[in-house]
Amino acid sequence: MKVLSVVGARPQFIKAAVLSRTLSRSHHEVLLHTGQHYDDCMSGQFLRELALPTADYELGVGSGTHAQQTAKMLIGIEEAIVREQPDAMVVFGDTNSTLAGALAAAKVGIKIAHVEAGLRSFNRSMPEEVNRVLVDHLATWLFCPSGSSAKNLATEGIFQGVHVVGDLMAEAIESVDAAFSSTVFERLDLQPQQYLLATIHRAENTDDYERLKFLLATLASIEEPVVLPVHPRTKQAISKAGLAELSGIQFIDPVGYADMVALERSARMILTDSGGVQKEAYWLGVPCLTLREETEWTETVEAGWNVLTGVDAQRILKAVRMFKPPSERPTLYSEGRASDRIVALLESDPC
Repeated sequence: MKVLSVVGARPQFIKAAVLSRTLSRSHHEVLLHTGQHYDDCMSGQFLRELALPTADYELGVGSGTHAQQTAKMLIGIEEAIVREQPDAMVVFGDTNSTLAGALAAAKVGIKIAHVEAGLRSFNRSMPEEVNRVLVDHLATWLFCPSGSSAKNLATEGIFQGVHVVGDLMAEAIESVDAAFSSTVFERLDLQPQQYLLATIHRAENTDDYERLKFLLATLASIEEPVVLPVHPRTKQAISKAGLAELSGIQFIDPVGYADMVALERSARMILTDSGGVQKEAYWLGVPCLTLREETEWTETVEAGWNVLTGVDAQRILKAVRMFKPPSERPTLYSEGRASDRIVALLESDPC
């Protein structure tokens, strides 16, 4: 079976690296990198650390409006499909790369496997929510991380091809200690459990400069050191808002996968608007505050390890001081190897 895998952003590199190792044992994988994340810190460094095979196609679409980005991707992905004639396409998550891959495949009749299907924030103002809903309605195989995501699909009338397989990122984080070593604490002069780790990249938190100013001011007011790896979207917004320096916040460049996991593991608490970081915090047993009013990863909240604070200063500061998760941490999204399950399901329904 020939499979065309489409990636474009950091979380997708992690998932694709795990799946590729299993898929490539018995099948021919063609890898296409859209270039949605295009600088070395966001793309090249991750790809090297994760040992993801060199992309067969690199579109280099870069930044732009949602329409511009998606249109450029559609053209390049369609050309790759015509040239390669794959039996199936695999797309990951909820980015513009995910949507473009699914649309291009659907238009020419290629079966689509959606990894991380069924997630819903129920907030259609999020571009990611629009992407994931559309892709789920185009997909042939819908690989869900949990039972609740499968239930979301059933609510929308999607029953065929739905499989609960767990999360590929769980496999990645389980192996990171064995595969990598990190010197991030020496480089940043940090002590474990003596800092908070924050990440901000969602459009809702970066595109509104007043909201971003308020959020960063809130983080700066926390009476503990805050380490903030700066996503390119956030870096640009911080520069435009004139907030390049704030006492209390240590702005750093994006770090590689091993360094990020090390920073997460040793933080006293994590504050984030990232879905992937919410999951990683849970798996690593680190209390998490989600800087949004909703999350797709509702099980982490229900388990008591994740609190939704939005960007409300009082809620954030109170949670930083008071939030204590329970002693128990049920297994979530990681029962067995998702990569083995996905490949077996693809093989059981040959194209």
